[in-house]
Amino acid sequence: MTDTLDELDLRILEQLQEDASVTNQQLAELVHASPPTCMRRVRRLSESGIIQKQVAIVDPAKVGNTLTAILEVTLDVQSAESLQQFERTVALEASVLQCYRVSSGPDFILITQVTDMPAYHALVHRALTAQMNVRNVRSFFSIHRSKFNTGIALG
Repeated sequence: MTDTLDELDLRILEQLQEDASVTNQQLAELVHASPPTCMRRVRRLSESGIIQKQVAIVDPAKVGNTLTAILEVTLDVQSAESLQQFERTVALEASVLQCYRVSSGPDFILITQVTDMPAYHALVHRALTAQMNVRNVRSFFSIHRSKFNTGIALG
């Protein structure tokens, strides 16, 4: 699909990654296109799956989720079904923000956001140590976030 993205598509994507709350009229002005053209382009980008969804980014500290933990998880058995079952389990956990299946090291890296250490322990017990196939969990706790961005570099 990236072959079919032209400069206008890229400008639209850059603007929406910066602030998806702009009106179609504002977006058209920002990218130097007509409002109907912008609306068609955004619809096409959404229908094709390039724009997956539009969300509000919430400051975790302002809603009481002050503990970020990055977890390395190693499973006992790495069969396709075991890996998929683990992914289904963590997908149900709201505190797990991201889950990556990785190679050369642990099987998964999880990015989690919780209120405090008791909430972290409850999450780990519920989602990880209570699972029969989890061999090891190694946790790292963020003491400072120096960069956070959701935008994808384009072009």
